[in-house]
Amino acid sequence: MAQPNKSAASRPAVRWTAVRLAAVLAAAVLVLTGCGAAAPASDARPAAELSGDFFTHDPALVKGEEGEPWFIYSTGNGQVADGNIQIRSSTDGTDWEYAGEVWQQKPAWLKEAVPGVDNLWAPELYKHDGTWYLYYSASTFGKNLSVIALATNTTLDPADPAYEWVDRGQVVSSKGERFNAIDPGIAEDADGTPWLSFGSFWTGLQLMQLEWPTGMPANAAEPLTIADRKEPPNAIEAPYILPRDGKYYLFFSRDFCCKGLDSTYNIAVGRADSITGPYLDADGKPLLDGGGTPVLGAAGDRVGPGGQSISGGTLAYHYYAKELDGAFRLGLLDLEWKDGWPSVPQD
Repeated sequence: MAQPNKSAASRPAVRWTAVRLAAVLAAAVLVLTGCGAAAPASDARPAAELSGDFFTHDPALVKGEEGEPWFIYSTGNGQVADGNIQIRSSTDGTDWEYAGEVWQQKPAWLKEAVPGVDNLWAPELYKHDGTWYLYYSASTFGKNLSVIALATNTTLDPADPAYEWVDRGQVVSSKGERFNAIDPGIAEDADGTPWLSFGSFWTGLQLMQLEWPTGMPANAAEPLTIADRKEPPNAIEAPYILPRDGKYYLFFSRDFCCKGLDSTYNIAVGRADSITGPYLDADGKPLLDGGGTPVLGAAGDRVGPGGQSISGGTLAYHYYAKELDGAFRLGLLDLEWKDGWPSVPQD
């Protein structure tokens, strides 16, 4: 039986009701007119300080170097540009503006691979040897007939004449499989070998070896389970592996997303000496047995944070805002490290 999952439930939430849209627009005006000076990019930044169009779900962050723009790619809206992945940019990481979509029409093969697919979900951006690799999910509610697909580009700058996202097709499908092929994340091991982490509910989080320069699965690569809660409905998803100081940190979202102010989503982490695991939390409990050290949960206006990515030491996530009547929005917080474990500034 299909289990509910974040990605399936969250994407229709992009379709605003008139009341919610009005609340979001009003909140945006308050943020724009009520902010003080923007915090420096290197400072820990409460999400409330963001301004402009920061209404993203499942954000994939690329933090610009000094003087360079930031980008966020995020889950699409089925009523805009055929549901394609959305793009937002910022000159300082604080004030955000909408910058369009990856394509105006989904690749035709997706509609055959995933019947009923609407919007595309949970992108991941990774740069290797001058090429940007964009991984994204195509799925439908409550089913694991899902696909992770790939597009490539030589630049993220839409003004560059070379800017063009080229469809590279399917990376992995979960049709008839034990897992669910959504929520891609990319990391390289110490040898420079790329790995794809993915998964939602079902049989937990998976890891698969890729190869450069194609960005596709390595020959005979098979998914390896790296985290599992071991109890129905196995509410774990959105893996993101961060290599740091010779260790690998597996960030993930757990519990229930996409229920507005009733969401229980939260972010946790485990670490390993090898990218393939075993991953343990700070108490030594295996992530394969439901372990996970808390990183970020509900507090104040923030409900159900998750769908995370990390760039340049900054954690990007979405959450459901009380001030927006439960609508989702972007949050950015700089990670802090103590005794080999990450945390974020406390509210």
